[in-house]
Amino acid sequence: MVAAAQHAHQAAVSKQSFEALTPDQAREVAAIAARIIPTDELPGAAEAHVVYFIDRALKTFASDNLPLYQSGLVEVNRAAAEMFPGVKSFSAATPEQQDKILTELSAKQLPQTGSRRRNQPAAGSGFLQTIWYDTVCGFLVDPEGGGNRDFAGWKVIGRDPAHSFSPPFGYYDKDYPGWQPLPAETDKK
Repeated sequence: MVAAAQHAHQAAVSKQSFEALTPDQAREVAAIAARIIPTDELPGAAEAHVVYFIDRALKTFASDNLPLYQSGLVEVNRAAAEMFPGVKSFSAATPEQQDKILTELSAKQLPQTGSRRRNQPAAGSGFLQTIWYDTVCGFLVDPEGGGNRDFAGWKVIGRDPAHSFSPPFGYYDKDYPGWQPLPAETDKK
């Protein structure tokens, strides 16, 4: 995930082309991710450049999910065209239409559980569950690795970007060798 996050950061900064997804597929993935974690008063998946993280994941550690993405995107676009005549793809639909498409497809695939932002698939290994998981990972991955651009995900959850890992860690570390010089060692010098 760290490698995917680093790639996501570099790709977003340099406007690099996608490695696993075609530009059309990337546009659809970005649109779906933007409905999973939409932009409101807080940053969303678009600001965190989640699509670059997903693309890198599909090229590397999650490459076995690429066929699932390809078939899932075809299904989502087919549903968009069937539900809303004249709409050729998910990304061409309005946000309200996109929500209806995802709600309809997820109702067919999985039971729903509520979340703060949007309904999320509860369990399973289908396309919607996979893209939901990948979107959340790309949104919350450690920004030092290059993902979660400008701490977008951390701003949403209220995490302070400053590291809090500095000695002393706690009272239980006070006798750890190396934490403080032992009195006998101080006397030898």
